[in-house]
Amino acid sequence: MLFDGWSINKAIMIGNLGADPELRNVSDTVEVCSLRLATSRSWKDQQTGEQKEVTEWHSVSVWDPNSINYAKNYLKKGDKIYVEGKLETRKWQDQSGADRYSTEVVVRPISGKLVGLNTGAAGAGPNDNSGSTSPPDPDWIAKGDIPF
Repeated sequence: MLFDGWSINKAIMIGNLGADPELRNVSDTVEVCSLRLATSRSWKDQQTGEQKEVTEWHSVSVWDPNSINYAKNYLKKGDKIYVEGKLETRKWQDQSGADRYSTEVVVRPISGKLVGLNTGAAGAGPNDNSGSTSPPDPDWIAKGDIPF
């Protein structure tokens, strides 16, 4: 069989930041950025005609230095972003010693991507992960330069 033994772990999301990016140092040389991402879907209830909406919250850990630099300089609560990464589950123990699990989208160098999708002010448009810290061109949508 062609794909015997293969597997794929890829998460792609577009949503809004529920808080400003949170930065922390895990060592003298390694920084990580935590994001809270809200994705929503809405529909019209067939029975009542009422508009309904459900929001899901996702934890995102960014380990790519270029994306971290972009997030801390240009992203803020409410911004729309595109995230591409892998789902990873961490095991930890709470204060009572019980095992707990957290699943998050992890953006790593090469295999992940973080793109700002807002238009208008500084920081608008996509982050191409090129390492540049200057704001992207705000007319990227009009030029047809879709980031994915």
